[in-house]
Amino acid sequence: MRVKRGVHAAKKRRTTLERASGYRGQRSRLFTKADFRQLWIQRINAAARENGMTYNRFIQGLKAAGVEVDRRVLSDIATNDPATFKTLVDLARKNLVSA
Repeated sequence: MRVKRGVHAAKKRRTTLERASGYRGQRSRLFTKADFRQLWIQRINAAARENGMTYNRFIQGLKAAGVEVDRRVLSDIATNDPATFKTLVDLARKNLVSA
């Protein structure tokens, strides 16, 4: 028996894109780009929480510090180089206090 799952696949894509409605550029319109950005944000959030900070405050602190690193690179650093990520968290924390 053949299984047709077009409805379910379309629903998954639609809900992902609805959640990505605030993203800029292709990340709000293309499923694959939106899906990967969600994954990057989850990884950054998990690593930030391990260092005692939330994702929102971490990104806010990095912007205050003038650090312009995209979420793909931050996710890679969080996964492969925890020491460097901790340095970024400390930098973000320091700039949040002064802001």
